[in-house]
Amino acid sequence: MGKNLSIATISLLLALTKAWKAACAVAGSKVVISTGGYKLGAIEFNLRGTLQAPSDVASFNGKDGWVVFERIDGLTASGGGVFDGKGQQAWQKNECSKQKNYNVLPINIRFDYVTNSKVKDITSKDSKFFHINLLECKKLQFQHVTITAPADSPNTNGIHVGHITVNQVTCGPGHGISIGSLGRYENEEPVSGIRVTGATLSNTKNGVRIKTWPASTSGVASNIHFKDVVMNNVANPILIDQNYCPNSQCSDESPSKVKISNVSFKKIRGTSSTKEAVNLICSKSVPCQQVVLSDIDLAYNGGGGSTTSTCANVQPAVLGKQNPPACTNKH
Repeated sequence: MGKNLSIATISLLLALTKAWKAACAVAGSKVVISTGGYKLGAIEFNLRGTLQAPSDVASFNGKDGWVVFERIDGLTASGGGVFDGKGQQAWQKNECSKQKNYNVLPINIRFDYVTNSKVKDITSKDSKFFHINLLECKKLQFQHVTITAPADSPNTNGIHVGHITVNQVTCGPGHGISIGSLGRYENEEPVSGIRVTGATLSNTKNGVRIKTWPASTSGVASNIHFKDVVMNNVANPILIDQNYCPNSQCSDESPSKVKISNVSFKKIRGTSSTKEAVNLICSKSVPCQQVVLSDIDLAYNGGGGSTTSTCANVQPAVLGKQNPPACTNKH
């Protein structure tokens, strides 16, 4: 059974160290700083070895996170160490492919309400579910963070974030860089202010993607921009999918109500493993607006012709080179 360790001492930094060591010795433990005022400088969490999560999902008692950094200002998490989620047993229990609403498995690392902080030189390995999740964080930087899991591990998404700028990300295999899926839950907040620049994707199932559920609740996704992205043997390099419904989980085929606008794909180049390299399928209920395709150069890796593109319920603005020709098939 886990411990709740209350810290109330003049030497808070020493107490934190002792409390952390004690908490690590007991599964399900929590380090709690009790109510009051304390003086403490910047906090550094230096992990040089490997932390291993319990393999058994039941030991988490329904909690959605393994290691949680919560309400911290001035955190540095570094050291070159590994957060090993030991997800192999949990992947067998993943029900996402069978039903739309499924029991959530624990995320490897959560950062909730963390400000003025930096995460660098760490590895997240074999998470049971998403690897890293950010909630209401401000001025939190990630540098040289490695995320690794087998290509067939289900829903081991890399980093879940919103309102962000992403620079120089390298990833693959996996699902690429996806916004969404959106419209699944009631009262979802608008998604906006996302910029992905300088990414390299290799052997991924998708490239840069925005996806929303059909028969969705109303929502907004806007001000989303992808630029200078290299695709190496990527399926579906450029994709807007407003009919996203994996494993035929949707019983109502009414159109998505998520409005997509002010989206750009600029300087996207490389190779596609599928002939249809550009696929912009928007909702007939709320067609996409202000979509820009600029300087696209995607060659087909297979034999038998060049890449193609398809558009539905959108009229993108086209600038610069276009390979494939933009939206040769329009619905």
